[in-house]
Amino acid sequence: MGENTIKSLLRTENNAGPQKIGFLLLNQFSMIAFASAIEPLRAANRQSNQALFEWVVASPDGNASTASNGMIVQTAAELEALQSCRMVFVCSGVRVRENTNKSILNLIRRLDRNGAVIGAICTGTYVMAAAGLLDGRRCTIHWENIDGLAEEFPHLDITNDLFEIDGNRVTCSGGTASLDMMLNLITQTHGSALAAEVSDQFIHDRIREPTDRQRMELRARLGVSHPKLLAVVKTMEDNLEEPLAQTDIARKTNLSTRQLERLFRKYLDTTPTRYYLNLRLARARHLLRQTSMSILSVALACGFVSASHFSKCYRECYGRTPRAERSPD
Repeated sequence: MGENTIKSLLRTENNAGPQKIGFLLLNQFSMIAFASAIEPLRAANRQSNQALFEWVVASPDGNASTASNGMIVQTAAELEALQSCRMVFVCSGVRVRENTNKSILNLIRRLDRNGAVIGAICTGTYVMAAAGLLDGRRCTIHWENIDGLAEEFPHLDITNDLFEIDGNRVTCSGGTASLDMMLNLITQTHGSALAAEVSDQFIHDRIREPTDRQRMELRARLGVSHPKLLAVVKTMEDNLEEPLAQTDIARKTNLSTRQLERLFRKYLDTTPTRYYLNLRLARARHLLRQTSMSILSVALACGFVSASHFSKCYRECYGRTPRAERSPD
C-alpha cells in the first residue's frame, strides 16, 4: 500500500512538469549516499533528453555544508527553496545527534505539513524519528545505526532493508542503497526501461529490491565457509546483550568446547572468548557514538555487569575510555 501511495504522488507531479526533489544536507553528511541519490536524477534527464527531475540542495543555515569526508558542497541560499519540492530528503552521516537541532526538526515538520513527501538518507532517519514523523511507519537506517536508533526510539518499526517506502515516508540505509532507491523511484514514475539505462550508465548490473540485505553475507564478511563456525558466530551475534557461556554455544552448535577453540584458532586466529568480547565491544562503540545512553546503560546493553569492567575492556580494545569515545575528535 505504501509503494502505491508514493507512486501516485510522484505521477501526479509528472503531469505538471519536472519532479522537484530537495536535499537538506546536515553537516558531516555521507557524500557517497548523497551522490548516489542525486546522480540518478541527472542521468535520467540525460538519457531521456528531458527535464524529468529538478533538485534543490539546501543546508539548515543557508551556508555550504561539509561532508564527513571534508568536502564542501555549496547549497541554496534560501531554505524557502525547499517549499517548492514535492519530496525532501534529509541527508546526514556521522554524529547526527550533534548536527540536529530544534530548528531543523521544525523545518521538516513544516515541510510535512505543507504536503511534501519526507525522506531520509543514511542517518537522516534519526532526524525524522526525532521530529515524530516515523510513528506508526516502517523505516530503515544504516546497519551500524540500527541498534542505536532502536535504543533511543524503542517504539519504531525498524527494518534491515535497503530502503523503505511507507506512505509519504521514505527512508534509505545510505551508501549505494541510495542509488537503488532512486532507480526504483524512476521505475515507478518513468518506467523500467529508463531505470535500466541509468543503471547501465553507472555500471550497476542489478537494481536491488528494497528488501535486499544491507550487509554482506556472514560467509563473505568472515572470509570462511565452515558451516559450524558460521553457526557459532551467528549465535554470538544474536546474543550480545545476554552473552552465552562458551559451553552453551558449543552445545547449541553440536560442538565440543575443544572443537570450538580449534575452529577459531584455525580460521580466525583468535579464541572464541576474545571474538565474542570484540563483538560486544563493537556494539558498545556504535551505541556510544550514536545515542545519549549512559555508559552504564551501554555496558548493560552489551552484556557487561558493571561500568568499571566495561571501561577496562573498552580501553584495552580501542585504546581510549568509553567517555573519551564520546568526545569530539
